[in-house]
Amino acid sequence: MSMRSQERRNLLLEALSVGEIDVDEVALRLNVSASTVRRDLQHLSAIRAVRRTYGGAILARRPPETTLAERLAVNGAEKRAIARAALDLVADGDTLILDAGSTVAAFGQLLATRRLRIITNNLALLPFLTEAPGLDLVVLGGALRATSMSTIGPLAVEALRLMTADRAILSADGVVAGRGLCEASLDQVTLKSLMMRQAREVIVLADASKLGRAEQTAWAPLPRNWTLVTDSHQPAEELQRLSEAGAALRIATASET
Repeated sequence: MSMRSQERRNLLLEALSVGEIDVDEVALRLNVSASTVRRDLQHLSAIRAVRRTYGGAILARRPPETTLAERLAVNGAEKRAIARAALDLVADGDTLILDAGSTVAAFGQLLATRRLRIITNNLALLPFLTEAPGLDLVVLGGALRATSMSTIGPLAVEALRLMTADRAILSADGVVAGRGLCEASLDQVTLKSLMMRQAREVIVLADASKLGRAEQTAWAPLPRNWTLVTDSHQPAEELQRLSEAGAALRIATASET
């Protein structure tokens, strides 16, 4: 049976993590044609995961991180639509783990009138949630990550190990079928991975610009079954890949903005 394209691309990214690769050498190792490897590299180049070189490729230079305020200003209408669509996936009485990130922040701001228990490292949400009468709020302590206004590190991890939840609501710098959630640091993906393990259901909120994006270097694998809430601007081909990777899809419409 031939190796599927996503699996090949994951192997290419792993090979590139230790240096430049040669197309002919990798084709021999993967038992595929050189033209197949070139097509895979062209795809990875199109999503800015790699940079082509003569005869091969190298990982693209990791882009600088943007601040939370900058991320909130990008695709704001889509993020608000995704946040409203995700409201249908939670019920009063639920315990939720809320991740850091601008789309989760947009979602969390809509919860002030709900009756929920919320566990979060998302400090940007505190002004919106601290006085909500129906919310039982647990804030994970830890080291401050100023770019996302969140907590990370061993203290946050150890606290979360003592708790479970009905649903974990997460975001990411990138969401790649068959690979998982892409972030800038191992501390981030360590905490995200634990959030997913401690919850009965995993829901990822990501606008179309995040899907297939692999610009950062740390990864949190997704569970076998999970839910993706995204906007309607995503190509059908990308949605098909994510569905095959276990995602139940919820597409936010313009009426939910």
